[in-house]
Amino acid sequence: MAGTDPDPICPLCGRPIPPGVPQSLHHLVPKLRGGKGGATVLLHEICHREIHAAFSETELARNYATIAALRAHPRIAGFVAWVAQRPPAFRSRTPGPRRR
Repeated sequence: MAGTDPDPICPLCGRPIPPGVPQSLHHLVPKLRGGKGGATVLLHEICHREIHAAFSETELARNYATIAALRAHPRIAGFVAWVAQRPPAFRSRTPGPRRR
């Protein structure tokens, strides 16, 4: 039966990703740091943007190449606690300044 599969779950925030909700694939190791063709995870677009606002490509490759490592960082942990209270289709500007 088509359409009976459950919505995928965002591994960062734990909320479902229903059809039509902005989403994107995150390379656990950035493509520019050796992750081309490597493992990816499907995230809400807002979750993906927060990761890239918080970390440089080098930091992601060296220290945050797993969901567990990302979730353990205080900024991401605070974001997850905040966004987990919102509906799956929630969209917002990425909080905080973008890192250079």
